[in-house]
Amino acid sequence: MGGDGETTKGADVDDRYDVVVIGGGAAGLAGALTLARARRTVLVIDAGQPRNAPAAGVHNLLGHDGTPPARLYEAGRAEVTRYGGHLVDGTAEQATADGDGFRVRLSDGRDVHARRLLVTTGGVDELPDVPGLAARWGRDVLHCPYCHGFEVRDRRIGVLAAGPLGVHQALLWRQWSPHVILLTHDGPTPDPEQVERLAARGIAVVPGPVTAVRTDDDTLTGVLLADGDRVALDALAVAARLHARSVVLTGLGLTPVDVELAGQVVGAQIPADPTGATTVPGVWVAGNVADLRAQVATAAAAGMTAGAAINADLVDADTRDAVAAHRRLRATMHERDTWEERYRSRPAVWSGRPNPQLVAEAADLPAGRALDVGCGEGADAVWLAGRGWQVTAVDLAEVAVARAAGHATDAGVADRTTFIQADLRHEPLPGTGYDLVTAQYVHLPAEQQRELWQRLADAVAPGGTLLIVGHHPADLRTGVRRPHLPELMFTAAQVADTLDPHRWAVTAEDRPREITDHDGRAATVRDAVLVARRR
Repeated sequence: MGGDGETTKGADVDDRYDVVVIGGGAAGLAGALTLARARRTVLVIDAGQPRNAPAAGVHNLLGHDGTPPARLYEAGRAEVTRYGGHLVDGTAEQATADGDGFRVRLSDGRDVHARRLLVTTGGVDELPDVPGLAARWGRDVLHCPYCHGFEVRDRRIGVLAAGPLGVHQALLWRQWSPHVILLTHDGPTPDPEQVERLAARGIAVVPGPVTAVRTDDDTLTGVLLADGDRVALDALAVAARLHARSVVLTGLGLTPVDVELAGQVVGAQIPADPTGATTVPGVWVAGNVADLRAQVATAAAAGMTAGAAINADLVDADTRDAVAAHRRLRATMHERDTWEERYRSRPAVWSGRPNPQLVAEAADLPAGRALDVGCGEGADAVWLAGRGWQVTAVDLAEVAVARAAGHATDAGVADRTTFIQADLRHEPLPGTGYDLVTAQYVHLPAEQQRELWQRLADAVAPGGTLLIVGHHPADLRTGVRRPHLPELMFTAAQVADTLDPHRWAVTAEDRPREITDHDGRAATVRDAVLVARRR
């Protein structure tokens, strides 16, 4: 196929895909459609040589019976591209392993890389060497009664025996017409039992080789025998051998194996499991390359099955990668180097506005000495200093502390702010006796978190206020993008449990707050808010 207006050309082809599908027939397009709908990046490479190209229509495909193959594949290509799949006209000449994926060399010299391969290159029919036969293939020289039998019903059908299956084929074709002749050609002579069965069904047996196919006005009229006799026919049935188009797979060590039926080799196909998975991890096959008997409907079903299996395999791989990344995140997210890199990666990480729970709780407090833990780029510290507080602010990252100091200078409150770089998991707090100690969204592993809360409480002066705010675990149920680390989140009640109620007047609330999420939608999050005043 090709040239349908939806085909990706030249430089438009990316060089990396989740899946490259080699072959754009029923199996390949069905697999590509399944994968594209699963939001995988997919490229279909199609040489435009479908096995059923000579046929007038596709049959036994529910809802599409009689559809010309070209029209069916054009519709399939349009469906694949509608879901974001790419197609390219060309030939895949070689596929080789490349790291944990594959490299596919195209006939124009380009290389594309894929995490997984689906090969649906079909098969090539090995036709008997009878003059005139190949030119009629798929028109009135036919191979499959289920594909073409109804179209030649009640007509004169000759079955050209190319092996011991000739009798079986003749008996099968007899279902569609009472006018069936078995041409033994180079097949074995039927034994007495077979002769009886053929006679019972009214099938004549014509011995001797067939030397030519005869036509008149582009219509098959019969065959010529070696003895010069002619047999008048309207259609000729041939059980051709079918061999998988599998050259592209040789670089991966995959070769076809012979397939036998009733003791006769009827062709060769690539071995695969029921999902199409081959012995090479990451490589699937579907359609005639893996099943000589597959028709369009079964090829499409096999392509869909393989596409689903490939997606499941990629889900497993993506999950393994995600677990590894999750473990790296948990191992490094509290380290100084991680935060230094985060701040260096962009000019501003935070909004520059003070946190709303701080504003709500501290707006009416008389100014005094404040300790801001996890100050980030200094918005809270600058806001407090602007209201007359003398603020000491601490953060793990030196880049953050430097930015915060710069913002304080710009706001004219540098004389009321002191910024310190320190890791309070391992270093002492900068003094005690603060009128306000605030920690906004400081999240640590449970033991370190509880220890820090206790130390912050100890730094509050009598009559002073402890304000701790964090992300509530329920936020993970929303579409808001939070690191999925529920063990680091906390409720206000959990913080309150660490304080002695005889020494503290505690208010613990999980407060809802409306925000706009990363997709621009309104969302409700909850802040765990502890406000404790030391007695």
